[in-house]
Amino acid sequence: MLNSEAKLAANIFNKPDTASTREGFGKGSVEAGKLDERVVVLTADLAESTHAHHFQKAFPERFAQVGVAEQNLATVAAGMANYGKIPFFTSYATFSPGRNWEQIRTTIALNNLPAICCGMHAGLQTGLDGATHQALEDIAMMRALPNMIVISPCDSEEGRKATLAAAKAGRPVYLRFARDKTPIMTTPDTSFEIGKAIVFWKPSTTYDVVVFATGPLVHNALLAARTLEGEGVGVAVVNVHTIKPLDKEIITREARQAGAVVTVEDHQIRGGLGGAIAELLAQEYPVPMEFIGMHDVFGQSGMPDELYEHYGMGVSHIIDAVKRVKARKELSASAVTPRTRV
Repeated sequence: MLNSEAKLAANIFNKPDTASTREGFGKGSVEAGKLDERVVVLTADLAESTHAHHFQKAFPERFAQVGVAEQNLATVAAGMANYGKIPFFTSYATFSPGRNWEQIRTTIALNNLPAICCGMHAGLQTGLDGATHQALEDIAMMRALPNMIVISPCDSEEGRKATLAAAKAGRPVYLRFARDKTPIMTTPDTSFEIGKAIVFWKPSTTYDVVVFATGPLVHNALLAARTLEGEGVGVAVVNVHTIKPLDKEIITREARQAGAVVTVEDHQIRGGLGGAIAELLAQEYPVPMEFIGMHDVFGQSGMPDELYEHYGMGVSHIIDAVKRVKARKELSASAVTPRTRV
């Protein structure tokens, strides 16, 4: 059942409202600009596509258009941050951090500057633009950088809150946003804190598997949990919006309680959410795991929902993964027998 403490949208399963997570950035950046005059926004010839045009309209004197020059975009942002500004710099994630990773590493992360990289059109949500524009490696690239915070909002409202939080973080931040409209699951009353995961769904009886999901695919995880509940399989769903730093407390607690884990992400499983949680649990509490995401392949052109089905990220695939890992857990438990002295 839905966790009432999360204060989620009442229509989350019944024709939910939709908006893209990048719309959340557009609203959040304007709010951040009103709260702090140090906030500036830069873009690389993609003001409307990244929704930076909202900030441009509200604060034209604090907006910079650098043109198709992503390396310059990062270094100008670094210079501004070094002299007291709080710059958000926006482009498609395949270009930033994809094209300018070295500049982000050397001028921002290395110096621990509060510049915020906003990677738009990330994941298969980019759809018809195809493999070249579907950033599926960006989380891995950015979470490997020391000092870097990595956030992947589940919906537009969380994207707005993440933008506001990033402006106050005082450190380098990577904000990951999707292109297409997706269900709005959270409300203004839903809590958001960098590094704090949120339990969205609690099993009503047994506690068989926990699903850790990030980004808009959290909604598919919730749909899967609801179906499994009707089949007598108890699933918890945790929204892991902050991939770095991970919420060690909640992730290990839920893994201990369930004894089996599924991770869900619109990203390569290597180096993404799945990899990050596997690293954590290998140290803290190893359990059987299944991984929903891209399995070492590039994407292709298609509608987002079609691509999710093709690459095994649909609701039915999450359900199957839960059943597989539950069976593995039960097999492992049955294999543990008392040792007999001979």
